[in-house]
Amino acid sequence: MRVRGNKYWNWADVRIHSRTHEEMLSDGTNFDVQARLSRTGETQMFIGVYAPSGRTIREEAYSRRPGETVTKALAWGVERARTLASEAR
Repeated sequence: MRVRGNKYWNWADVRIHSRTHEEMLSDGTNFDVQARLSRTGETQMFIGVYAPSGRTIREEAYSRRPGETVTKALAWGVERARTLASEAR
């Protein structure tokens, strides 16, 4: 079970739909990337990388991704999460 940090809880808003990509690496490290449109139309993104135990390794939240669609932000976030996960190994 993931132990979400403050970055996630400050970013989270159940009233806004988000697209999500989750992935587990061979060593059990896993990550969660979420992208959404804010109520004002801004693309926003969250990246969380977690140890096999569920401990938070790194979380990043972006309140704006200027010029990016939700799809483009999600793709960028997945690559960023993979980089963060590999650095944590």
